Amino acid sequence: MSTWELFAVLLAGVGAGAINAVVGSGTLITFPTLVAFGVPPVSATISNAIGLVAGGVSGTWGYRRELEGQWPQLRWQIPASFAGAIVGCWLLLHLPETVFEAVVPVLLIAALILVVAQPWIQKWVGRRSTAPTNLGTPRLTAPRIAAMIAGTFAVGIYGGYFTAAQGIMLMAVLGVVVPDHLQRMNAAKNLLSLVVNVVAAVTYTLVAFDRIDWTAAALIAAGSLLGGVIGARYGRRLSPRALRGVIVVVGLIGLWRLLA
Repeated sequence: MSTWELFAVLLAGVGAGAINAVVGSGTLITFPTLVAFGVPPVSATISNAIGLVAGGVSGTWGYRRELEGQWPQLRWQIPASFAGAIVGCWLLLHLPETVFEAVVPVLLIAALILVVAQPWIQKWVGRRSTAPTNLGTPRLTAPRIAAMIAGTFAVGIYGGYFTAAQGIMLMAVLGVVVPDHLQRMNAAKNLLSLVVNVVAAVTYTLVAFDRIDWTAAALIAAGSLLGGVIGARYGRRLSPRALRGVIVVVGLIGLWRLLA
């Protein structure tokens, strides 16, 4: 990649880190950027997952106060995300690359639709949420726990395989199963997405070292680390419409590059 392309990847990492901390779907910034600059799709997914770990750490840390009191649900969801991520990574590494190249445009379109639909998802989640933050989460009955584990596991598989928009999917799952204050659900989403990315990063480093674009991964890591801090601190002040517009435009460019 040229110097300006490397700089663009760095900026994409900043944007992805900030967007992931606030909404999710930051992969729709970095993945299409890498693909547009000629990185093969599977290598782009692997490098992106490794790079976004840093942003997941800073974003989760920025929302650490909202995580207080959520252990009753997280003790079930963290193992589900972990197991789902392993399955997703296995699928990415063992299915033929042609399958990934055929499936990714569909997943990318679905992720872009989720981004566009995010305001309606958020409103729906908000109607189910409990406004006061000091009341804790609803009582976790056996059916609620089972549904929560199943939903989190399914999103973990998707996240380990592709990652884009897994944050929005997690918010939808939480809104259905564990309605709580929106910012508390966002904090849980950040932590669970981080679990998936860490599992993916470790797995890919161990078994797919030669397929990682380490320059791209390092630039995304540096950018997303800063972006996660920015998103956790200032992201709530940004226009959601503008964020969604950027994501959709970059995603469409990446989709065009994939299909070209």
